[in-house]
Amino acid sequence: MKNEKNRWLIALSAICIHLSIGAAYAYSVYTNPLVDALGWSVSSVTIAFTVMMTLGGASAAVFGRFVERSGPKKSAMLAAVLFGLGQAGSGFAVAIDSLTLFILSYGLLSGIGLGIGYIAPVSTLVKWFPDRRGLATGMAVLGFGTGALITAPVAASLMESIGITTTFYILGTSYFVLMILGALYIAPPPKGWLPKSMKETESNNFEKKIKDLSSVNAGKAVRTKHFWMLWSIMLINTSAGIMMISVASPMAQTIGGLTAAGAAIMVGLMGIFNGAGRIGWAAASDYLSRPVVFIIFFVIQLIAFLTLPNISSAIIFQVLIFLVVSCYGGGFSNLPAFIADLFGTKELGAIHGYLLTTWSLGGLIGPTVVSLIYDATGSYIPVFYVFTGLIAIALVIAIFLKKDIHRVRNLQKQMVVETTGTSTSE
Repeated sequence: MKNEKNRWLIALSAICIHLSIGAAYAYSVYTNPLVDALGWSVSSVTIAFTVMMTLGGASAAVFGRFVERSGPKKSAMLAAVLFGLGQAGSGFAVAIDSLTLFILSYGLLSGIGLGIGYIAPVSTLVKWFPDRRGLATGMAVLGFGTGALITAPVAASLMESIGITTTFYILGTSYFVLMILGALYIAPPPKGWLPKSMKETESNNFEKKIKDLSSVNAGKAVRTKHFWMLWSIMLINTSAGIMMISVASPMAQTIGGLTAAGAAIMVGLMGIFNGAGRIGWAAASDYLSRPVVFIIFFVIQLIAFLTLPNISSAIIFQVLIFLVVSCYGGGFSNLPAFIADLFGTKELGAIHGYLLTTWSLGGLIGPTVVSLIYDATGSYIPVFYVFTGLIAIALVIAIFLKKDIHRVRNLQKQMVVETTGTSTSE
């Protein structure tokens, strides 16, 4: 009885889910309309976004095991209900002028839905693309990065024509429908399934045996040095990226010499490079390997952070910023594939959730550090030197992680040779 799903439609389903929850990054488009229409302060309106972003990473960690137990379909459906209800509920909060309800709806409900929806399709996608793990996860996470680019102009246009309340109702319903459509099709592959390209080489069991460094559950994974090495480099990469995103416009004007209009254009282009980095670096990792790509991230950022304080060319300044942002996006898209390489796909969703705590922490560390340094010095220049030190630490960790992975693989090769009598060369 053969009823095999199309893995590219599985990828499309994941993209539908991530496109919807990625709308969270378009939140700034609501700020001024909410302030103008309801008289809420900017800081009060920002609380809802802060709560949602914090819960996005935290709920991914808390609900990781739930996603593994329940499967991608049920998890994605729950995410659709929570995220859609949170967005539509925000419209009702606006209608009755309740900031508390707005924070609970947009912040709490949408935040939990965001976290569950982010990890729900990932482990399934990795299982459908064992031959292209980076590309597969890159496509989904690209959807997350692209969601804001689509939502921002649509939401702005809707608010101008039909008002804030109805805009939230329409968008919340649209996200729910799109996520449900994705959830209805997504499913794990049959046990032992392999794509044709891998079936043809299945007889070469040696390479298959050493494909993943291990196959462990989340509890065992978090007790390994590889987990904490990956956690550390993700935290630094995320903190640096979010720091840059949070102050890109004023930094470009004070250091890069851009006008306010030029800085605004640069910020828009940063979104494109964030998305391009997610798919580009993820696809490249299938050929270069995940450890090598992360080493490249930190080499690029080390050069960028050392060079940016001394740049006199606005063009070179922007190019370096775009490269840093592409590394930020690439870190998220490479993470699920890296987890699969290190720990297998047994409980990838749960492990992914634990590692996404770096998202919440990075969102706190990056903007906080840059704000404290700027308030103390009145300049963004010292920020670059602080992050240069952090990036250098991350580079060292990434190099040691690569070396240790190579060491373990060599031991695995030796064990396979001893147990099977198979000979192989590097």
